Amino acid sequence: MKKLIPILIIFISFNAFSQGREQMKDRIKAQKVAFITEKLSLTGEEAQGFWPIYNDFEAKVDKIKSSDLRGIKNKMRSNPDMSSTEADALLNKLIKAENELHAAKLKLVGDLKKVISSEKIIKLKAAEDQFNRKLLEKLKEMRENRSRKN
Repeated sequence: MKKLIPILIIFISFNAFSQGREQMKDRIKAQKVAFITEKLSLTGEEAQGFWPIYNDFEAKVDKIKSSDLRGIKNKMRSNPDMSSTEADALLNKLIKAENELHAAKLKLVGDLKKVISSEKIIKLKAAEDQFNRKLLEKLKEMRENRSRKN
């Protein structure tokens, strides 16, 4: 029983951390949706066509980044003295993942051209960049506030 209590505490803590992380992701996603919708001035009809395409793109990119690129980058960091053969294999995986990201972006633009104007697609890129800058600024501010408290 004494061994079970610390395990339960760790499990509950990890579960609470995971839920907090998911809630944070959901809040950021909602803010991004509102930000992009405002910046692009999407009509109701445009929004109906835009969001399924954009959400599919985001899911594809998240999958590539989390399953492929994260593993590649971890191997690069953890094994800086890898052999030439290992480096070649890792580089090929990196190129493949980067090509998949590029293909996803090309598909996004092609699909969006059927739904919104080219001008709004350009505005989308600018809005994404602006949102990411604001998000990074907010995270930096939160870290600074946290370090001041400690």
